[in-house]
Amino acid sequence: MNAFLRIRPVLLVGILCAPLIAASQKPAEISIQADQVTAHVSPLFYGLMTEEINYSYDGGIYAELIRNRNFKEDLKDPVHWQMIKEGGAAGSMSLDAGTPFNAAVTATLKLVVDQASRTERAGIANDGFWGIPVKANTTYKATFYAKAAPGFAGPLTLEILGNDGSSVRAKAEVSGISQEWKKYSATLTTGNVPVSAENKFVILTDHPGTVWFGFVSLLPPTYKDRANGNRQDIMQLLADMKPAFLRLPGGNYLEGRTLETRFDWKKTIGDVSERPGHWNDSWQYWSSDGMGLLEFLDWCEDLDMEPLLAVYAGFSLRGGARITLHHELQPYIQDALDEIEYVTGDVNTTWGARRAKDGHPAPFKLHYVEIGNEDGGDREPGSYETRFAQFFDAIKAKYPNLKLIATDPVTTRAADVIDEHYYRRSEEEMAFHASDYDPIRRPVGRGTSEVFVGEWATRVGEATPNWSAALGDAAWMIGMERNAHLVTGESYAPLFTRVDPGGMQWQVDLIGYNSTTSYGSPSYYLQSMFATHHGDEVVSLTAKNVPAREWQPPSGPGIGPVPAGGGSYSQAARRGAQSTTPLPPSDYTRRPATPLQPAAPVQLSLMSFDSTRDSKTGTIYIKVVNRADTAQDVHIIVSGVSTVASTGRIVTLSGSGPTDTNSMADPKKIIPIVADLSGLSTDFTHSFAPFSVNVLELKTAK
Repeated sequence: MNAFLRIRPVLLVGILCAPLIAASQKPAEISIQADQVTAHVSPLFYGLMTEEINYSYDGGIYAELIRNRNFKEDLKDPVHWQMIKEGGAAGSMSLDAGTPFNAAVTATLKLVVDQASRTERAGIANDGFWGIPVKANTTYKATFYAKAAPGFAGPLTLEILGNDGSSVRAKAEVSGISQEWKKYSATLTTGNVPVSAENKFVILTDHPGTVWFGFVSLLPPTYKDRANGNRQDIMQLLADMKPAFLRLPGGNYLEGRTLETRFDWKKTIGDVSERPGHWNDSWQYWSSDGMGLLEFLDWCEDLDMEPLLAVYAGFSLRGGARITLHHELQPYIQDALDEIEYVTGDVNTTWGARRAKDGHPAPFKLHYVEIGNEDGGDREPGSYETRFAQFFDAIKAKYPNLKLIATDPVTTRAADVIDEHYYRRSEEEMAFHASDYDPIRRPVGRGTSEVFVGEWATRVGEATPNWSAALGDAAWMIGMERNAHLVTGESYAPLFTRVDPGGMQWQVDLIGYNSTTSYGSPSYYLQSMFATHHGDEVVSLTAKNVPAREWQPPSGPGIGPVPAGGGSYSQAARRGAQSTTPLPPSDYTRRPATPLQPAAPVQLSLMSFDSTRDSKTGTIYIKVVNRADTAQDVHIIVSGVSTVASTGRIVTLSGSGPTDTNSMADPKKIIPIVADLSGLSTDFTHSFAPFSVNVLELKTAK
């Protein structure tokens, strides 16, 4: 139990460090001193964390519809491809290691058609990621590389075919198949067809012969018409959040479990047909690397956000790699320097020129680089300290203005920022920790001067967070925003989940989707609401008469004082909890700072408050979370301004109960509602609905 709580048992945990009084019959009261700025909100405060988990890229935001497009998911079996034979057609398909397409694709798909006719065709079919989705009056772009044996020139018919075998959604024809490897393209346009994922993509011929395929792609319309771009619906959800940054490539996907399965960025750039792809052993499925480094950067550009770049730091999970000696680590340090140059260098630099060759001459803006990911998982004493110092010195020497983020506490170098990760198991646990960054619990000067909360979530709900989780999230977010003097940014994790059976490795994710549609969870709308309704200055706020109830904290990681390295349990630990394959103890990267002891009951606040001000317009944003099951009156007093306009606005996100949620069937059950307010002044009372998160917008004059 926190020592401060033992001394002051009447403290209401989860509000703020100002003096508080236990709940009474009086309404809660907050006093805002608008002329007393306590912190400045970082322009990178609300952002996104991404990781290839839950089919987030392939089968998710990345628009590619063909699964196993370069036939490398299984080198013994062309998984997700099937032989198609109509009527009396005869033939076979197989992987052919003797006819490589290029250095990346060494085994190609060989189609042998022994017998075929106009009414009895043969070919291959791909089942996509839980089907090939189609929509009405939509154009799809097909690309494939092929070569034929002598005597066969096609034609090949491309179809999006319903699983009933007879409903042709769209088709195109390609002829003149060469005996050398060649790229072929076609467009397939649907008519007035129903929205459906119950389809396959087929390539058929009505002529006998042999043809090899080295790469097959099918893309729907993409966001902003990117040639190798992202799904429109998911990108629109993200655009509506107005994110400030994207932490990429994110999570355990960066380091992999072995050196060979890390995110090797140089293999993810250039022509997609020449990218080898790799096994995503952190989450146990294939990654095509179609979402490569430049695609991440294009994603940032499309949403007007900055990349927050994580570089591989010489450590892979399960001890698959640990490189500390200077001469051994040097190639990976150089790799990180090259990566930064690819992002930021002009066309006169080696890697800036390569980026230009890849289609983007202009450099990208970059301010933050993270050295590794959750390197607390490296149990070798001093390993991360040693590795971080070498990366730090090399990067700072070439890029002195970059801010470098450590993923575990370091002492030999002064990290600019430390990344802390928190996954809480209940609304109450998250609310309990909402004041962890308040100076009374974490004094200024403890550790680094800036904190980046790069991963966090209240893990309640399935497959996305329910309203109880969102209420816990809201309390936590208020705690972060209120302490913007310390917290420089935050990003919820994980960002995406595929809700189809078998599509999810980690439960409780911000945005859910299947092949045809997507939706935002209550926590998604909370993130959007907070990101678009705040000022650039945190102003003084004190509260009293705040309602509370007794809560018994469970024993376990994440309970009690903030660990020195942050975190309750990490992605590695969550994978251990979710995976059917147990992981060794060395794969757990966050541990309690002290031995676990039973925690004493605490008085847990049912309301949370925060106030920010726009320094240009004078607008004050007051955030109020009411986790109680009854409406709560709050007396609001504003000083430090001459007037508050009598009319304003309130944005409210609320549910009828903690288990309410959004889903594919009811995607907008809980969404923000904007309403006008009247009767406002420097002294007024407002009633806040039960189970609600609210933002009041007050127009002021000095």
